[in-house]
Amino acid sequence: MKMGEWPTDVGIVALELFFPSQYVEQNELEAYDKVSAGKYTVGLGQARMGFCTDREDINSLCLTVVTRLMERYSISYSSIGRLEVGTETILDKSKSVKTVLMQLFENSGNTDIEGVDTINACYGGTAALFNSVSWVESSAWDGRFALVVAADIAVYAKGNARPTGGAGAIAMLVGANAPLVLDRGVRATHMRHVYDFYKPDLVSEYPKVDGQLSIQCYLSALDKCYQLFCSKSEKHGKERFGLKDLDAVLFHVPYCKLVQKSLARLMLNDFLRASEEGRSRHYPGLEALKDVKLEDTYFDRDIEKAFITLSKSAFEEKTQPSLLVANQVGNMYTPSLYGGLVSLLISRGADELAGKRIALFSYGSGLASSMFSLHVSLDTNPGSPLKHLVANLTHIKSQLELRHKISPEEFDSIMEIREHNHHKAPYTPQASLDILFPGTWYLDSVDEMHRRSYKRVPHHGLSS
Repeated sequence: MKMGEWPTDVGIVALELFFPSQYVEQNELEAYDKVSAGKYTVGLGQARMGFCTDREDINSLCLTVVTRLMERYSISYSSIGRLEVGTETILDKSKSVKTVLMQLFENSGNTDIEGVDTINACYGGTAALFNSVSWVESSAWDGRFALVVAADIAVYAKGNARPTGGAGAIAMLVGANAPLVLDRGVRATHMRHVYDFYKPDLVSEYPKVDGQLSIQCYLSALDKCYQLFCSKSEKHGKERFGLKDLDAVLFHVPYCKLVQKSLARLMLNDFLRASEEGRSRHYPGLEALKDVKLEDTYFDRDIEKAFITLSKSAFEEKTQPSLLVANQVGNMYTPSLYGGLVSLLISRGADELAGKRIALFSYGSGLASSMFSLHVSLDTNPGSPLKHLVANLTHIKSQLELRHKISPEEFDSIMEIREHNHHKAPYTPQASLDILFPGTWYLDSVDEMHRRSYKRVPHHGLSS
């Protein structure tokens, strides 16, 4: 492409997902925590939860996912012109994770790389993606790729919230002529000041959470973003835009059960926006609800149940395939939504998704939220960018099965070690390296000046 030309089809060119090599079974946690059977597995919709020992931190997760992406796609480090990290897992109040990642670029001699870290709860990865797309579409673009990294370690104090933890990292290569193209002109954003989930204690990994307020904020933000997204889509020629016009709908996943309720909520929005004739035709038996106010329905079990039932087939078709990683790993925070995109791609495949439109809802407490969409390339010829991208994600399912199961007792012990040694210096991590995946970067030591050193597990190829 010549300099000065407007790049076409800007979006996601490549994807790599990384999660911890150990997990705890949620049904075993139920027994260990002495809660009712099904509280975590059915009530939250979670099967397993990935977690990190003291050998992995936010820097090591990001080092691993970037290295894997570059190796798997054979990308030159000199071909990156922007690198931005979205995370809420903070090790340093000044030094960005992005600067730590620059050690990977040293051999290439490439130091001309824009971007630093972007922070707001689970929304930082989306902000980094939007910024990177804007860079490619701007006068600052020099023809190189942008690299977006979203990673977090979600840990909670003992109690009700702990089973909603998780950890992971995603790397997204952004450029022109992409197989996953971000749609223009329909992005919808809603932001407010609220204390639903926040981390004011800088010496602790644990957040302050108002659980009920957090759910209310999430659903309220979803309503606002969806209404605006539909309105903007209608300006582009889609009359009475709604769920019927979307082939897949992906959400930030605090836990899987909330996502099922969220898809049902979009159907409730469609119902309230529909004409009288449309309501009687598509929502039989629900006419009595036509005057309900959305703000009165966040915790209305009857309305929730009615629309979960009504949206069951839409959920199974449009959303459930995106929940594979979330169900098995838990809430990864900033990578959560994009773990859903990876899950959809490996569940449906290139041929089935070609030409489809996917809506994505991103939410970060505090609060920041957006709904946007992307469309999938039509090119499914062998060797096409779409086929290449999906083929490079086929290891995810087997890697989920290659993880090591840890007992709830040992998990609890590992969490205590993390808690007692958070921000300790000097510090030498205690956990064994034996269970880490090949090629994983890990924390080797922290010196008396809090400087962290990393090493890499010997790497035997990328099949695992």
